[in-house]
Amino acid sequence: MGVLDLLILLRALLTFNATSLLLVIYFVKSVSFDADSPNPWGYALPVSLVLVPLLSTGVSVKLAGRLTADNFPVGSVTSLSHASNVFLPSYLGYFFVALSVPNWPTLIFVYAILSVFTYFSQALYFNPLFLLYGYRFYSIRTIDGLEAFLISKADWRTPAQVYVKFAHRVNGFTFIHGKA
Repeated sequence: MGVLDLLILLRALLTFNATSLLLVIYFVKSVSFDADSPNPWGYALPVSLVLVPLLSTGVSVKLAGRLTADNFPVGSVTSLSHASNVFLPSYLGYFFVALSVPNWPTLIFVYAILSVFTYFSQALYFNPLFLLYGYRFYSIRTIDGLEAFLISKADWRTPAQVYVKFAHRVNGFTFIHGKA
């Protein structure tokens, strides 16, 4: 698999990961959990539905490690802020959309548009499932003026602490911090 093919696959997976919980919420909303209602799946359905995007997120992390890597040496980052607080409110909007979608055709239409915008904007690969893998989200600015979205397991408090030996480039502004 060439680098371009890998990048397209990774971006598609990241798009799916970032939007898939909308589908999970819709399906869970559609299943009745009343004691009087015959539900052969029980609570296994919601759990199994969450496993798909959770595993897909893990695959994305592994694939990202095969992309070209940049680095951020000590002193190269001039500004650092946690990005979770910025993206989480927009992401919660997906949940409200999922709860208000009335039927399958509308779900397919809304999901398709959302996925296309997410894929082509390449700006919002925020996925709260990364949090379960121990990742944090940072907005950084470098001495060269680059403003980037950095997904990392590191727990930095100040720009001076940032040292990234391998930051795998998903696009011009999104990096996943790889292993040293």
